[in-house]
Amino acid sequence: MMLPRPSPRRWRLLAPLSLVLLLGGCLAIPQTGLFAFRLAITSLGVEDVRIGPYSIQAGLDTSDITSLIASSLGMGSLPVQATLAMGLGLPAGMPAVEMSGFRWTLNVPGAEAISGNYQEEVTLTSGDDANLRLPVAFDLLGTDRNRLAPLVELASQMASQGELPTGSELAITPGDLRGLGMTLPAGLWTPTLRFAVGEDGSLIPQR
Repeated sequence: MMLPRPSPRRWRLLAPLSLVLLLGGCLAIPQTGLFAFRLAITSLGVEDVRIGPYSIQAGLDTSDITSLIASSLGMGSLPVQATLAMGLGLPAGMPAVEMSGFRWTLNVPGAEAISGNYQEEVTLTSGDDANLRLPVAFDLLGTDRNRLAPLVELASQMASQGELPTGSELAITPGDLRGLGMTLPAGLWTPTLRFAVGEDGSLIPQR
């Protein structure tokens, strides 16, 4: 049994509706993805710098590196630990977005690159930056002994200035994005964002 063909009048009614639905679906994905493109690191500071169990802020004398190493041999490592205080924001006028964490990589001059995952949900709201804390650590005992002094000096510099040294680079790759009533999985319309630290501590977007 053959089904009746739609009349020309019905086609004229269905065609515009189909076009609207198609355009609506196609446009929603790029618009939601634009949140990842326009996501910005609005601030980046350094807090709670430590060498092993010792707090730099408490006035640790870092001149005697040998004693620091000896006191930490039993632990098998001597990490320089710090907390990155980072602000994430959206441009004015953009609707709120939920981001399911992100991957990050940090390159600091004189140290090996480190990376990690921020696994908490992040609410991004235009005009109200999200303030996050990322724990980072560089292992002094896992590197060349000739680089110990520069790394200890790096820790002292971060503690005294409260910022990463010039030339540092931070890259973040957003996780799943939820906005405009839909969800975009990580890797789709969510490119890696790279920022470099300038001489005055400013953040410079990198391509």
